[in-house]
Parts: sequence; structure tokens; C-alpha cells
Amino acid sequence: MTRIPTVMSIAGSDSGGGAGIQADLKTIAANGAYGTTAVTAITAQNTIGVNDIKEMPVDLVESQIDAVIKDIGVDAVKTGMLSSVEMVLCVSRKIKEYSIQKFVLDPVMVSTSGDSLLREDAVDSIKKFLMPLCMVITPNGPEAEKLTGIRVVDLDSARDASIELVRMGASAAVVKGGHLKGPATDVLYDGKEFRMFTTKRIDSQNTHGTGCTFASAIATGLAFDRSLRDSVSLAKAYVTGGIRNGLSLGSGNGPLNHFHQ
Repeated sequence: MTRIPTVMSIAGSDSGGGAGIQADLKTIAANGAYGTTAVTAITAQNTIGVNDIKEMPVDLVESQIDAVIKDIGVDAVKTGMLSSVEMVLCVSRKIKEYSIQKFVLDPVMVSTSGDSLLREDAVDSIKKFLMPLCMVITPNGPEAEKLTGIRVVDLDSARDASIELVRMGASAAVVKGGHLKGPATDVLYDGKEFRMFTTKRIDSQNTHGTGCTFASAIATGLAFDRSLRDSVSLAKAYVTGGIRNGLSLGSGNGPLNHFHQ
């Protein structure tokens, strides 16, 4: 019997299905692995915005992680919405307890529609407790700026931010270029060298969940024992295809198409 790689998403739920654990599970499945979850929060959300958020009790999140890993196991972990200091500390304890090496940290702070998903006091805890544990962190420009204090406005400042993120403890950083002008270029820095991943910018409003999808695709690549560079490259291509074939659902930012392949 062939064993399938497993990827765990520790993140919030998106009732609209475009982001969060719903996007993560679709991404993991579409890329050939088996997805499991630990739900950190439930959001009442659609393409227009986030209407309500209910955080899960920390002990319940811990129980979800324990239940999955002790039975099914895990090859890679991806984190998304961790809205409080207590949740960040919980996840960091479990990452260390299970000696998880392939850990992709997506520092989710704001939804595509502009709603805040991270408390202000939790930003420092992400920097202190999670960044030193991750194999790669995947912020967009505004998230990188919030973490480093470097305003990301072009490729040079994206490179500077990626260097600072590694200096702060991350093993590697991908600063995404979706918020910059011109071609969509993501900057990967692994502590030694840079790699640029560039695609032609696609004019589409159906971009809900792109960050979650990108991080989950990287984690899936790592679960298959691909290199970080190859995992990022494949994730970039996958997200680009998903945007190109995006789904016009709802009246706001529709989701990308996770099954375009």
C-alpha cells in the first residue's frame, strides 16, 4: 500500500470556502497529499468581508493537534490564522513537542477584504515564538512591513525585508509581491541566496485565499520531500493558475480555482 504524505493546517475556518482551512484542504488535495486540520477560529465570512469571529479554546486546539499527529502523523505543517498570544504559544509548544521541521508560517494578519484577523499584541509573539521554528515564513508586503518595520514598496525593499525576517529567526522567507506594481514577483531568501519567482500580473478580483493557498502548496511540496526552492516554484505556478481560472462567486473578491489543474 502506497503511503500518502500528510499536511496539517492549523488555521481558521472560512465559511465562504475561499480561504482558511477550506482553501488549505482543497490545495493539499489538489496537489496530491492528505490534509488534516486543527481549527483555531470560526469566521462568518463571504467574498465581501468577515462578519463575525469565534476563537476556539486553546485546549481544544491542542487536542485536535494531538489527536491527528498521534494517529495519522504529519509530514508538514502550515499555520494560518492564529489571532491571539495564547494561540501562538499553544502552536509553538506543539511544534516543539512533535519536533516538526517542515513548518510553513503564514503570518495572517488581514483578510483580502481588509478585516483584521490578528490582535496587535500577538504580532510580537509570532516574531518571538514561531519565526525561530519555521522552515519558511510567507508574508505579503504589508505583513512583512508589520513584522520588520521595513516598508515594502519594490523588489529592493522586499529583499531587505526577507533578509531581516531571516535575521529575526526564520530559516527562510518568501516576501510575496502581490501588493507591488508591475509583474508579480515573490522574493525567496534562504539565508544564503535570493531566488525570484515572477509571473505576469493577472487582472482579476478573484484573489480571495491566495495567501493561504500559496503557503499550503509550499507545505505540500515539502511533505513530498521537494526542496524549498522547488516547493515555492510549484506553489507559485499553482496559485497563478488558480487566479487565471478564478471563480466569479459572490459580489466581492471571489476565490481562485483550486482545482484548475
